[in-house]
Amino acid sequence: MIFYGVKKMKNKNRGFTIIELLIVVAIISILASIGIPVFSNSLEKSRESVDIANVRAAYAEVMTSANLDEATVKIVHLNQKKDGWQSMDPVKIGGIIHYKNQGDTDNWKGNPVAGGICEVSYNESCGAVFTWSSKTDSSVPKYPFNTEITAKQFFSLLYDTEFWQNDILNKNPNFEFDSRCPDSSYIPSIKEQINKLNNSLLQQPECTWAYLGSGRKDEKAKRYLFWTSLNTDEIGAGKQIPVLIQTGDGRYYVSETTTGKRTTTTGKHYVAVSDHLYNSSQYKKVLDNGSKYNSLTDAYDAYLKALADPKYKYNQRR
Repeated sequence: MIFYGVKKMKNKNRGFTIIELLIVVAIISILASIGIPVFSNSLEKSRESVDIANVRAAYAEVMTSANLDEATVKIVHLNQKKDGWQSMDPVKIGGIIHYKNQGDTDNWKGNPVAGGICEVSYNESCGAVFTWSSKTDSSVPKYPFNTEITAKQFFSLLYDTEFWQNDILNKNPNFEFDSRCPDSSYIPSIKEQINKLNNSLLQQPECTWAYLGSGRKDEKAKRYLFWTSLNTDEIGAGKQIPVLIQTGDGRYYVSETTTGKRTTTTGKHYVAVSDHLYNSSQYKKVLDNGSKYNSLTDAYDAYLKALADPKYKYNQRR
């Protein structure tokens, strides 16, 4: 069948031409080149605001502790992705004001680094001190041990030993179990429990550790775990060394002890992590002479900084 007089219909759904598409892409690229940096800068300012808020909170805690005569150091991990300050000049924290081009002062060391840290501490001569550094800096080491194992587990392994389970120390006001003691009947039981852990702080090569304090029930706060990366037998007696201390109630400190000479009942000699500590007041003095930290990793960072102090001549080992 043939139809006449019917015009061929035009295709009204014609698509975009190449030129039109290129124009649209160009417009989108221009808008993106303007919008993305603006968004990125806004995001970075938000990160800096969070970082400053966290540092101010740490500052408040440090100053509160200082007013209570407790030395506390706080480590704040920074969120910002760019070095320096993008949105603040000057920076104000508490009563301290610092400008970008001011350099180091008594209260301000370094500048913020992308993904770095801020250590907030207290110095009696100048007040609060803010130290900014990079995580890759030698002062902020990678941890050679399992950081998931904390003070609670370190003391749990002590409590899991057979001698502790038998309440042998229940009436003992001051025990000492030093890992360097060659004749101890307790150390093998403790090491047996330590070996059940996976790469703990106490399993690091050459380290020396000691459990000390009260064996009486309900006196967890008067039990201590002293640790140093140094082999005290090689260091010798009468030498000052930095120590990382964990308490039975979960506190962390970095302080200093003087190594002590010991002689076993069989006449064997060894060097303990600390000279004799006889009572709670002497333990308290060791803690007061150091600084308190919130976690094992923060305390370990501070320990390595202390170990690098020129006054210690034994830092070549760690």
